[in-house]
Amino acid sequence: MMLRTVLVLMSFLACARAEESKPNILFLFADDMSWKTVRSLGSEDIDTPNLDRLAARGTTFTHAYNSGGWHGAICVASRTMLMTGRQLWRARDAEPRLNQDYVAKGRMWPQQIAARGYRTCFAGKWHVQADHKKVFGEIGHFRAGGMPKDGKNAYFRPVEGQPDPWSASDPAEGGYWAGGKHWSAVMADDFSTFLGGKDERPWFMYLAFNAPHDPRQSPQEYLDRYPLSRVQVPANFLPLYPHRAAMGAAKGLRDENLAPFPRTPFAVKTHRREYYAAVTYLDTQIGRILDELAASGAAANTYIFFTADHGLSCGEHGLLGKQNLYDASVRVPFIVAGPGVPSGLKVEAPVYLQDAMPTVLKLAGAEVADDVDFRDLRPHWEGKGKPREAVTGAYRDLQRMIECDGKKLILYPAVKVARVFDLAADPDEKTDLAGTPGGDALAAELFEELLEIQQETGDPLDLRSVFASLLSSPAGEKSR
Repeated sequence: MMLRTVLVLMSFLACARAEESKPNILFLFADDMSWKTVRSLGSEDIDTPNLDRLAARGTTFTHAYNSGGWHGAICVASRTMLMTGRQLWRARDAEPRLNQDYVAKGRMWPQQIAARGYRTCFAGKWHVQADHKKVFGEIGHFRAGGMPKDGKNAYFRPVEGQPDPWSASDPAEGGYWAGGKHWSAVMADDFSTFLGGKDERPWFMYLAFNAPHDPRQSPQEYLDRYPLSRVQVPANFLPLYPHRAAMGAAKGLRDENLAPFPRTPFAVKTHRREYYAAVTYLDTQIGRILDELAASGAAANTYIFFTADHGLSCGEHGLLGKQNLYDASVRVPFIVAGPGVPSGLKVEAPVYLQDAMPTVLKLAGAEVADDVDFRDLRPHWEGKGKPREAVTGAYRDLQRMIECDGKKLILYPAVKVARVFDLAADPDEKTDLAGTPGGDALAAELFEELLEIQQETGDPLDLRSVFASLLSSPAGEKSR
């Protein structure tokens, strides 16, 4: 009897020690933030000292992607994929029944972590068609609709030589100032509230910032850091994108209406100034979070993830949104820091931002279900990761993309247009190789790979009949 009691006590103590050793996980999620807007990751003249120090103490995945969306709100697709672990088209098919098939069965990402004995805390933007109150144990600031209301003066501006009707620092415009305090600062406040809780369980915090999504607002001192003389027009600037109608980016697409048509250097520089200021103010709030975590007893046993739901074109190619498949829009920053994660490492292997989902599950000691389409990233920072052969992207039935080994193919099925880029030689995607013998051969090779991945991922769009020339001859003629 005594022996049995001792064994039970030892088992209890072992379980208690295992609970204590479970790491905390802080997931910081930006919105509309292109990979190159972290100064240490790209060549932009932008101030992000806190994200730079996070990158210096952790590992950066330099080629992290979002695979697109099934309607204009790319954030919905991105976040649905993250919460379910399902790739684009499977996530779309699951979306109408998320509450029944995922939430009710405890299959959402935070629910699986909670099942391992974690506190789960959420604040900020949701934009998933499921009941967030049943997905997380603790809720901070949450606003119905998930986004700041559009500023009435924020569209089709500015026009050079005319007064600008919009002020990005004026609280009277509402948006991020609604409620009396900038929403990025409110997120840092929510972190403090969660961290100060008395619950001693390990925690998972999902802090979903709205910034730097438009309306791109920040305090005037941050705007003042970016006079127009400091802001550069992108190297791939165009007044009008030639295929904007075919890609669904004509005047009916909200994001594209933020600046006048055709684009001007003045308008693009003004929008980039506001974008940079919003990113830098976001960085300041992340600095608050990192400092408070560092001062707490939780810091040594916490993994920190920073990424964004997708990127953004802010004047690149004459575009102002994320409903396109150029790198500014599909690539995001992705930084991981924590116990055992190498400092200053940069991993160039292509990953999806939603790979965070199985990675965090593994860190929390949870199993990854067979129907999860994404991959655990830990082998990459452990030096034994196996890179994907390619990543793909899609926007509705209007665009498809594949990147493989530094080469890229973009397709516009509605007008039978194919664009081909050598990203190693042309990282700004300025020189379309379609129509050249080498470009056509490369397009045919990438197209075959794209068709295979379409089949694997359940993409319903028939590309074979539209781009038959890519199958019939490696250097065959095709429309441009």
